Amino acid sequence: MSLKDFLDNKPLFYKEIDYTRMPKAWESVKKHFSLPKIIHIVGTNGKGSSGRFLAYFLYKSGFKTAHYTSPHILDFNERIWINGKNISDELLEKSHEKLLSVLDPFFQETLSYFEYTTLLAMMAMQDNEYVILEAGLGGEYDATAVFDNILTLCTVIDYDHRDFLGNSIKEIARTKLNAAQKSLIIGEQQYLEVYAEAEKIKLEKNIEVYLYNHFLTNDELILFGRFIRKEKLPSFLYKNLTLSLSAVKFLGHSVDVGKIEGISLFGRCQKIADNVTVDVGHNPLAAKVLLEHFKGKRIVLVYNSLKDKEFSLILKILKPVVKRVEIISFEDQRVAKKEDIIKVLNDLSLEFCDFQKINEKEQYLVFGSFLVVESFLKVFNEK
Repeated sequence: MSLKDFLDNKPLFYKEIDYTRMPKAWESVKKHFSLPKIIHIVGTNGKGSSGRFLAYFLYKSGFKTAHYTSPHILDFNERIWINGKNISDELLEKSHEKLLSVLDPFFQETLSYFEYTTLLAMMAMQDNEYVILEAGLGGEYDATAVFDNILTLCTVIDYDHRDFLGNSIKEIARTKLNAAQKSLIIGEQQYLEVYAEAEKIKLEKNIEVYLYNHFLTNDELILFGRFIRKEKLPSFLYKNLTLSLSAVKFLGHSVDVGKIEGISLFGRCQKIADNVTVDVGHNPLAAKVLLEHFKGKRIVLVYNSLKDKEFSLILKILKPVVKRVEIISFEDQRVAKKEDIIKVLNDLSLEFCDFQKINEKEQYLVFGSFLVVESFLKVFNEK
């Protein structure tokens, strides 16, 4: 069975997660794998860009490097980046066949979409020197946490996925940071509880814990800021860059930001046209950084949301820069009811309509999730 047909038979979303399934599956097949040096990334926002900064730098430094991220926007191959480009269809199918040959039929049937694709990615990436693994949901119980790693990076932690992770920053930080195995670098945080939980875990697990600025000089921090401005990247990516390059120095390599010039961060506050910016964020923290990014401007927001996201708070945060909301539709069992979004828009006195097409005289932000950006790009790319 082809990979596409195999994955089409697996649900993308589960109301409950069996946290014992992935560890058991990995235990059953790990003798068939040869693991490279793995850097695991946890956090709420910024995992994808931090991972790509790090992977791109190591690759440009001459190391065979792979990066596993999720979800994808247009093409599944986006999830597995190897030495500068997305994985080929040929290597995907070859890795799929090899994994099926060693994986018990019970696990072939019961593993979730993300669990299976995580094993698939590791099968495809194991010949590299470094692999950057981005956690999908949470930390210690995430499918990516079963592999032995040499370093854990933690991006900013905020409220998200409360049904699975907890209702307090302390609870969320605990499950994310508990993924750390040997060494942990903490990126800049907005809640002191994150640092407190890191200190507890340091003592409980007897691991090394560092703040990102432990490895960087003031001159390097200034240089990184200049790089962000030179490359015309959103200012909020500065924090992700500093965390990634802290990891570079932890690994024993010198930092030369010239090695990541021209990097493309697809879907991360990315301008795809003079008047169109797309961002795959989907939570209040992402909305806050976009509010700062568009401060002083008036934009048309192309938006929709999954029902489990805090779309009322997100729209309230973005309201000061929003001229009008255009609701874009997409197919998914988790999509919010349109009438619920309309009620919020009415309560906030925000003008709205259905999305039809882009007006070249106005500035647009496409925001809400990977699914929103995917739906928009399918229309936009047909122009």
